[in-house]
Amino acid sequence: MNFETRTGPDFGDAAPQYPDATVPEWYRDAKLGFFVHWGLYSVPAWAPAHPPGGVPVEDAYGHHQYAEWYANTVRIAGSPTWRRHQQIYGTGTSYEDLADRWDAGGFDADAFVGELVGAGAKYVVPTTKHHDGFCLWDTATTGFSAARRGPRRDLIAEFHDATRRAGARFGVYYSGALDWHVSDFPPIESDTDLFRFRRHDEWFSRYSAAQLDELVERFSPDVLWNDIEWPDGGKGAADHGLAALLGRYFDKVPDGVINDRWGVPRHGYLTREYTHVGEVLDTPWESTRGLGYSFGYNQAEDAGHSLSGHALIRLLADVVSKNGNLLINVGPRADGSIPDLQLQAMRELGTWLRRDGGAVYGTRPWIRAFEETGAPRAYTTSPGAVHVIALDPSAGSIDLPAELSSGHARWADGTEVAVDQRADGRVDAIVPDALRGEAAVALTVTS
Repeated sequence: MNFETRTGPDFGDAAPQYPDATVPEWYRDAKLGFFVHWGLYSVPAWAPAHPPGGVPVEDAYGHHQYAEWYANTVRIAGSPTWRRHQQIYGTGTSYEDLADRWDAGGFDADAFVGELVGAGAKYVVPTTKHHDGFCLWDTATTGFSAARRGPRRDLIAEFHDATRRAGARFGVYYSGALDWHVSDFPPIESDTDLFRFRRHDEWFSRYSAAQLDELVERFSPDVLWNDIEWPDGGKGAADHGLAALLGRYFDKVPDGVINDRWGVPRHGYLTREYTHVGEVLDTPWESTRGLGYSFGYNQAEDAGHSLSGHALIRLLADVVSKNGNLLINVGPRADGSIPDLQLQAMRELGTWLRRDGGAVYGTRPWIRAFEETGAPRAYTTSPGAVHVIALDPSAGSIDLPAELSSGHARWADGTEVAVDQRADGRVDAIVPDALRGEAAVALTVTS
């Protein structure tokens, strides 16, 4: 679902003036960020494992693939989550009761963030509050938080401090449209319900504004990542309105960046969630997805549901070639540990980026992202160079397009490129034997 065109209400001549939200160059250079979906939903850590081909549209919410949607799915009578919850916790235990069962004793923020930065992350975006309303920072707005229940720790402060120490940019995810803890609607069972069953009243608008103000004031986030929308009651010109909120944000963080999920006619970069983008987009955008089919940790998933290291590397190359950033998600267990399946793919990505990162970081799209024929590849460019990322090195060679056939070429490991001149005048770059088992390998061509 694309969110950038959802705007409203129409205030006419009384429409507020929004601050400029130009996407800064640091963000465009960063290319890779890590989402962290960790919250109360990590206690049950379960959703129906996504079957091949998905589920019918009419069952999408009753069989929701996102474990972080547990608080909604468990209220859909007869759903797999509803049945399992009763089996595990009994009929008298609500989702919110699980807050006191959350033990985050295994969480070491520096070690955790170290894995993300080691995997190549230039920015880290933990969820501060998902749709369940459970806040992971020490907020003055509610007692329904990790500081007062369960972990009894300010987890966002720990993430923030560790991320700054590691030299990465820090962002915050915030659920602006939905907060089931302070709402009284039926469960969401369709995309229509997603936008119908949410609050727009002044109290909730002020509540959301107060929480966002707290996050900005305390953490000066480089990325402000809002989910789904913003309450309509907070879209006017009042001091608690979004225009004023964003104005305060950019005053505090002049080179900050926002996404597109605000429901107003001003946004930063576009988001594409579990979506393949076919061509280069003119505007900066961000691809986001979990390593599996869920953002929150889903213990029902296995290797068949999760991206391998090879697939993750190729995904990053594809996204970057089309003017995008990749915000890949890690979903830790309740105790704060990263599951081995996710960790393995992350570490493979980090190893690849330490060799081939010059074809990723700080690059921009070339005149096209790929070729329709020949060995699969992705293109990026940096000053004075074009990078050809071979996405199937096992093919043994990659045919260089005419625009690059006369340049000087070198593989990312420093190996000079051996070439074969073809009868049609094109040049084949021969992949060294030592690189043919890699997920991808970058070839840099200079004039």
